[in-house]
Amino acid sequence: MVFSSLLFLFRFLPAVLLAYYAAPSRYRNGILFVASLIFYGWGEPVYILLLLFSTVVDFIHGKLVYRLKGAGNIGGAKLAVASSVLINLSLLCIFKYTDFLIGAFNTVTGKGVPLMNLALPIGISFYTFQTMSYTIDVYRGKAGVQTSIIAFGAYVSMFPQLIAGPIVKYRDVSDRLHVLKGRVTMDRVEEGV
Repeated sequence: MVFSSLLFLFRFLPAVLLAYYAAPSRYRNGILFVASLIFYGWGEPVYILLLLFSTVVDFIHGKLVYRLKGAGNIGGAKLAVASSVLINLSLLCIFKYTDFLIGAFNTVTGKGVPLMNLALPIGISFYTFQTMSYTIDVYRGKAGVQTSIIAFGAYVSMFPQLIAGPIVKYRDVSDRLHVLKGRVTMDRVEEGV
């Protein structure tokens, strides 16, 4: 789904805004999360699993880093951050660089290893670096740990920035993931639109 398409502008976006503002505040992050997954899956639904995997990996790693640091186990916390970075960058490398590396290998060696022809998941770089920034920020003490997988999922998959960026650091939006009671005004809605 493209932001400038009639489907997005006159159906998807109005439906999401209506559902978001009509829902009780405790359900709003869930609505944003589900809407973002629908938006992301519109082009290639199978990659929703990859997005969800990245979300779960860093949600768990963030909690692990927080717990280990709280217990004074800095070495364990560093290992958890390293694990998060390794998993995330491995996924990114598999989808972005596997065919390039196979082609380079074939050129150098004269071999004919077949390319994998993996489709590049939309926005994989953006959400990979976003999820890693969360775990790193928790380790550095620049962000608190998120206790809600739904709120964290809304951060990772937020459809207005998921496929085109920019990369948003968790610490910059963490307070916005909590319910905005009484803070919605027509001026703010107008500015957002």
